Amino acid sequence: MHGALGQALDTAFREFGQATAVSGASMTLTYQQLADHAHGIAVRLLAKGMTKDEPVHLCVSNQPLDIAALLGIWLAGGVAVPIHRTTPPSIAAGFQQRTHARFLVDFRTQIDDANPLTLIATEAPPERSLLDAAALIVFTSGSTGVPKGVVVTHEAFLGKMEQVDSLLNFKLGERTLLTLNITFSFGLWVSLLTLLRGGLLVMQSKFEPDTFLDALVTERITRVGMVPTMMRVLFSDARHEAAIDRVTQQGCLRQILIGGESLGRSLANTIRKSFSKTALIDIYGLTETATCDFFAFPSDYARYPGSIGRPSPNVRFRIVDAEDQPVDAGTVGELQIRSPYLMQGYLDDSALTTAAYREGWFKTGDLGRVLDGQVVELMGRLKEVISRAGNKVTPVEIEQSICSHADVAAAMAVGIDDPLLGQRIHLLLVPRSGSTLSLNAMRKHLEMHLERFKHPDFYYRAEALPLGRTGKADREQFKASIATGAVAPIQL
Repeated sequence: MHGALGQALDTAFREFGQATAVSGASMTLTYQQLADHAHGIAVRLLAKGMTKDEPVHLCVSNQPLDIAALLGIWLAGGVAVPIHRTTPPSIAAGFQQRTHARFLVDFRTQIDDANPLTLIATEAPPERSLLDAAALIVFTSGSTGVPKGVVVTHEAFLGKMEQVDSLLNFKLGERTLLTLNITFSFGLWVSLLTLLRGGLLVMQSKFEPDTFLDALVTERITRVGMVPTMMRVLFSDARHEAAIDRVTQQGCLRQILIGGESLGRSLANTIRKSFSKTALIDIYGLTETATCDFFAFPSDYARYPGSIGRPSPNVRFRIVDAEDQPVDAGTVGELQIRSPYLMQGYLDDSALTTAAYREGWFKTGDLGRVLDGQVVELMGRLKEVISRAGNKVTPVEIEQSICSHADVAAAMAVGIDDPLLGQRIHLLLVPRSGSTLSLNAMRKHLEMHLERFKHPDFYYRAEALPLGRTGKADREQFKASIATGAVAPIQL
């Protein structure tokens, strides 16, 4: 009854048997133990009358038994809906109203709960053709503030992971450190691909710099997946330099996989210099495309710094104008993607699903340009373009320029409505550890790098960029802080 992902994982778990599969939250489980727990969940769900392709909520917080619960749902033929344990009850209830799920699986403690299955509704959910052969419903944050339920099939997610592995080469016995939530597609595929290939998954419930750096060494980690914000945190404190040096000297860390938000040239340079024996691989993708649509490998970095690299196998792309017509190389337009791995659609929202496509091409909403053949550089979000006095400005241009200054660790630019100019540019700066930011120095620096109409109208300073629930930098929070007066511009 189970789908392709369930079958593939169950086969792998049986094959690797007594090898250690996962560790974390004071618990270590073998592959066989994971399989046994997963089959126990499947038996419980089927005994309660769960039907094929029925959505099942799953509470997760990067604990080993979360993986068993996920597999158990798939073995029973259900569609997993990962929800973080810290999600406010009102939001979790909203997800349930959307999915109409009857069952919740939650191993609430660090040991095997006697009853991890809870009934959260009495009526069976309606049949939806959209959920045929679906593996996951992933609720994205959504630019409108209303999460969208992205439906991903077994075939799409497993197929994309196989293509990813053809590029990254996960191996038997390698060790992956998981710091990304498995409510996040990036965290999911990193975890599952490690286990499909017989590796060890070391799980951390949240990102804490000291614990993270210690685990890289003590656990002899081969690979880690991160979002750029995590790296900014590491480099914002000089105390971490010695621990980073120990990681490099040990020589175990083979790959840093980074994605989820724009990396930026300045941060990329810093990572490559500090983790000099590790390949930094920048990955671009969306939940709707089963992630991992572009890879920027070290071999391309020297020629194309700051790019998202080249498309992964079976992924096609185009850059188009406002009328969805292809533009010339070097011209900025919307990045659109076509592949066999696209989402099934948005849950119970056919209009939104239809609007997401143009003649089979998925509209990413990201601005990009072709640098050379198949190499693409992102220029920001279509909805984030700032219109100042009739001039169009992408936030990424401003951020990349200011981050090339030695005193700037990170930056965030947004447009705020203005009755005179349409919008004014507001720029948040995060200083490097031990540096002091001079407003005059920032302005002079930008005079050498940007046209005058792209210069910020207001500058702000903070110790870190504002973050959303997935740990990515959040422009909407910065805008809200400006609107409420929670932050004040730097004064001369």
